[in-house]
Amino acid sequence: MKPLLQRNPWLRGASVFAVLFGLLTLKQGGTVLFGDAAARSAAGAYVPFVLWFNFIAGFAYVAAGMALWRRLGWAAWLALCIGLATALVFAAFGIHVLTGGAFEVRTVAAMALRTAVWLGISALALRLRPSRAASLETTP
Repeated sequence: MKPLLQRNPWLRGASVFAVLFGLLTLKQGGTVLFGDAAARSAAGAYVPFVLWFNFIAGFAYVAAGMALWRRLGWAAWLALCIGLATALVFAAFGIHVLTGGAFEVRTVAAMALRTAVWLGISALALRLRPSRAASLETTP
């Protein structure tokens, strides 16, 4: 059995935030990806690979938030993977911008926020994992 994350009100808050952030990400991304021409036009010069990544990541946000709520140990690693993957896409977006690709300034802020949020959530969750020594003591 996987060790549970320690009980913590910050972790509860982070889990609720993660689920709500994920649902909002799915709604916003889905509107642009699957909406009409007016929705795509309102999004401006969006970068398709960033939009698709964020939309798909929205499902992972919800899963991570639910797993954090349940205090599942692997949720910390999922949050870290989300944070690192977001940072990689942010770097690829930076290359896109530096090579003259069209973009919206709000995408820079959004990707910085997403990266910081998920690296922060993962740091909190990893910190609240039981220590290796404690988990070894409880093993029969």
